Amino acid sequence: MKMQILIPFILYLFFMIAIGWFFYSRTKNISDYILGGRGLNSWVTSLSAQASDMSGWLLLGLPGYAYLAGVEAFWIALGLAVGTFLNWTFIASRLRTYTQHYGDSITLPEYFENRFRAKNRSLRVVSALFILIFFLIYTASGFVAGAKLFSTVFGLPYVSALVVGVFVIISYTFLGGFWAVSWTDFFQGSIMFFAILTVPMLVVGEFGGVVASWDALHHINHNLLTLFSDAAGEPLSWIAIVSLTAWGLGYFGQPHILARFMAIRDVGEIPKARLIAMVWVILTLFGAVCVGLLGVAYIYPPLAAEKSETVFMVLVNSMVAPVVAGFLLAAILAAIMSTADSQLLVASSAMTDDFYHVFLHKKASQKELVWVSRGAVIFIAIIAFVIALNPQSSVLELVAYAWAGFGAAFGPVILLSLVWKRMSANGALAGIVVGGLTVLVWKQFSGGIYDLYEIVPGFFFSIIAIAVFSAVSVKNKQFKQF
Repeated sequence: MKMQILIPFILYLFFMIAIGWFFYSRTKNISDYILGGRGLNSWVTSLSAQASDMSGWLLLGLPGYAYLAGVEAFWIALGLAVGTFLNWTFIASRLRTYTQHYGDSITLPEYFENRFRAKNRSLRVVSALFILIFFLIYTASGFVAGAKLFSTVFGLPYVSALVVGVFVIISYTFLGGFWAVSWTDFFQGSIMFFAILTVPMLVVGEFGGVVASWDALHHINHNLLTLFSDAAGEPLSWIAIVSLTAWGLGYFGQPHILARFMAIRDVGEIPKARLIAMVWVILTLFGAVCVGLLGVAYIYPPLAAEKSETVFMVLVNSMVAPVVAGFLLAAILAAIMSTADSQLLVASSAMTDDFYHVFLHKKASQKELVWVSRGAVIFIAIIAFVIALNPQSSVLELVAYAWAGFGAAFGPVILLSLVWKRMSANGALAGIVVGGLTVLVWKQFSGGIYDLYEIVPGFFFSIIAIAVFSAVSVKNKQFKQF
C-alpha cells in the first residue's frame, strides 16, 4: 500500500525537478533568477501568488484548527479572503508600476531605497535583515509540514522525513530560480485546489449528504457549529475575533506574494489575475475549514490535539484507494513546496542583491550574482532546517509568527509608499523597525491584551511611527503617482 502511495509522490517530485532543470538554461541574469524578467502571465501570476501564500498551512494548519475549534476557523478564512482582495486591488498594479519606475527594483529593499532616494544604506539593510529573520521562521514551518507529511504517510523518522523534503525543495529552486518557482507553484496551486475540494465532497458523500453530515457533527458537539463561541461553548472575546480576522492585514507585507505582482508582464493583466486568485482563495479556504469539521464527524477514535494537523491525511488514507491517495496527499507536498521555494528565493535575493552586491562586490557580473543567489538558497535552507528539527513544532504557530512579522514590518510601509507623497526614508525605516520589533516583543508575553494577535499592535504602531518620523523629515519631492 505504501508503495502505491509512493509512486505518485515520486512522479510528482521528478516533475518538479524537471521544471527546475528546464529553466536552468533560461536563467541568464539576476533579474531572471529573482523576478523572472517580469514575464509572468495572469494565470501563473495568480495561482503562484496564492499557492505560495497558503503553503502547507492550507491543508494542515487550517484544517487542524477547524478540527479543534469548529466554524470559529471561518473568522480566519474571512480575514484572508478580504485581505487577498484588497492586496490585489490596491497594491498589485501600483507596486508593479513603481518598482519598475524607481530604478527597475527587483527586491523590496531596493525599491525602498530607490523610492525614497535614501542616501545611506540603512533602509535597505534593515529591511533585508527583517526579511531574513522572518523568512527563516516561515521556511522552517514549511520544512516541518513536509516532515510531518512523510513521517505520517510513510512512517519515516522525523529527521529523515525532514531531509527528504528539504532536498527536493532546494533542488529545483537552486536550478531554475523564479521561473521554476512560479511555474511549479502554478501546477501546485492547481493540485491543491483539486484536493482540498475533493476530500470534503467524498466525506459528505459517505454520510449521504450535507444535512446528514451537519447532523452528525451537531450530535458530537454542537458548539463546533457556532460562529461566536468556542468548542467548549464559551463566547468568543473581541480579542479572539479581531485576532482571527487580522490575518488579512498580513497580505500587504508578504515579500513572496508581492514578488508576483512585481513580476507580471503587464499591468493590464492584473484584473484577470485578481479574478482567478479570488475564486481560488474563497473555494480553497472554504474547503479547508470543511475538511477539519467533517474530520470531527468521520474520524474515530478522535485525533489527539497534537495530531489535529494530520486530519486531511487521515481522511484521505481512510477513504480512497492507495494510488488515488498518493495523488491527493501529493497536494500537501505541493502546498508546502509552493511556499518554501518562494521564501528561499526571496530570502536569497535579499542576501545577494541587498548585501553581497551592495557591500561586498559592487561590480559583480550577472553570472556571479546568479551563482551567489544559488549558494544563498542552500545556506538559508540549512539554517531553516536546524530550526525545523524540533518535531513538536506547530505549523500554524510558526506561520502565524512569520506572517505577523512581515505584515507589521512591511505592510504599512508598502501601503503608504504607494499613496502618500510626504512619506520619507526616515519614516519608512521607523515603520519597519517599530512594526517588526513590536511583533518580536509582543510574542514574548501572554494574558490579557497580549493575547491579541501581534500583527494588530505591530501594524498600528508601524503606521504611527511612519507618520511621526515622516512629519519631522524634509518633504519628499521624489514621489510621482502613475
